[in-house]
Amino acid sequence: MSLTEQLKARAAQSANKYPETIHKIMNNGISELRDSQLVNRSLKTGDKIPEIKLPNAADKNISIQELLVTKKVVLTFYRGGWCPYCNLELQALQAHQDQFEELGATLVAISPETPDNSLNTSEKNNLSFEVLSDIDNKIANEFNLTFTLPKDLIEVYKGFGIDLIKSNGNEDHQLPIAATYVIDQDGTITYDFIKEDYKERADPEEIIKHLKNK
Repeated sequence: MSLTEQLKARAAQSANKYPETIHKIMNNGISELRDSQLVNRSLKTGDKIPEIKLPNAADKNISIQELLVTKKVVLTFYRGGWCPYCNLELQALQAHQDQFEELGATLVAISPETPDNSLNTSEKNNLSFEVLSDIDNKIANEFNLTFTLPKDLIEVYKGFGIDLIKSNGNEDHQLPIAATYVIDQDGTITYDFIKEDYKERADPEEIIKHLKNK
């Protein structure tokens, strides 16, 4: 089953699990994000990425520019290990990591979670690629991906047992839009996938198709 199919199945399962009031709040959050037109301002294909140096799950600083010296980078921004759609995405990317490497690309994931929580995410999903902590969404802000959760959605998340203050180590309640990029060795973005709906993610097969054509 492709990642896209898995995400649709998860969304269908969720639709049956939660009451309409919950879905309305969550859907309103997506609509507000679309209305903000944040995606129109996000970095996209043809743009150059900023300098990126962030701590990994072991709290060691990793430089994307240093990785680009030898290979392209597949860079994905995800919301956190508490997000089931993010976990499906990370697992699918892990399953295709060897193919990315064979096509000359290194896989890296970024979230606003603290290094300790990134380590939990990495271990839970058996990830062998770098998972970096973008504390306070500093890099996500430079990509123009960051938004603040509506108050009613924060309360819904709390009801799910999601504690963003604990996960991210701040009280901002800010998240990045889930986005995936392929970055050429000169730092230019050659592929982007940015959707306001957190249930949509770049399918690894599409990333592979892009890498094969470049």
